[in-house]
Amino acid sequence: MSDALIITLVAEGALSPGDVSAASDVVRGVGGAIVAQSWLEAGDAFDILARGDAPAIRTALEEALPTLDIIVQRGDTPRRKSLIVADMDSTMIACECIDELADYAGVKAEVAAVTEAAMRGELDFVGALKARVALLNGLPIGTLDRCLAERVRLNPGARTLVQTMVASGARSLLVSGGFMHFAVPVARQIGFARVVANRLDHDGNTLAGTVSEPIVDAAAKKALIEADGTPLGAALAVGDGANDIPMIQAAMAAGGLGVAYHAKPKTAAAAQAQIRHGDLTVLLRAQGYRRADWSA
Repeated sequence: MSDALIITLVAEGALSPGDVSAASDVVRGVGGAIVAQSWLEAGDAFDILARGDAPAIRTALEEALPTLDIIVQRGDTPRRKSLIVADMDSTMIACECIDELADYAGVKAEVAAVTEAAMRGELDFVGALKARVALLNGLPIGTLDRCLAERVRLNPGARTLVQTMVASGARSLLVSGGFMHFAVPVARQIGFARVVANRLDHDGNTLAGTVSEPIVDAAAKKALIEADGTPLGAALAVGDGANDIPMIQAAMAAGGLGVAYHAKPKTAAAAQAQIRHGDLTVLLRAQGYRRADWSA
């Protein structure tokens, strides 16, 4: 594996020459050698081409520049990725759909506590999913459409990220441990070509309190990214929860880009990079896209 790195600093409209200078000092301070550096977009994003130890450089930069988003990635694989695989709940959309359904059923506090623990990696995902879905037993099927209309909102930058990559020839997959009833319209609205998620069992009128097998869990997400056929060095995987870690690390291991988005601590630590402040267009900056290249 090469030690060539691309380091991208992002703070849309707020990135200063002082930030750039500080970052260069940090890279050198942990033994990195800077090969070249330039503005990707003045005031928004800056690239540093370097050699060095990626984890050490990432840690030092995040500690020294806590207000910036910083992507440290390998420089010996394609920077513009030809596959995006993304989680849905709290990544592409701003909520956890199961928690919002639980609100209509009057059990949101109970369900949300389990969701939070599962996303932190403290509970078995499949067991936690089944336990939460059981609490939705008897909920009218029409509540799903109501929840979609009233609660589901795209995260900023989701459409721009996916549509820009697709316009450049990338394949796209939305893969969710949530539910197809939400994932299909969300995928359509964002521009994903393919969607995989769980299915809630029902009798046509009310939810049965069960979820169809096989369940889309962490192992399934990893299997999907590996089975796509696109070399994983050309893959971008993004998610926020513990069940996203295997697919994120599958991309990373092959030289692709695995990113945690406003994520739980365990996921942020497992990924090679995290988005702490900005929206999903930070992932376009990481791939070297200038704003003029973004799809509207």
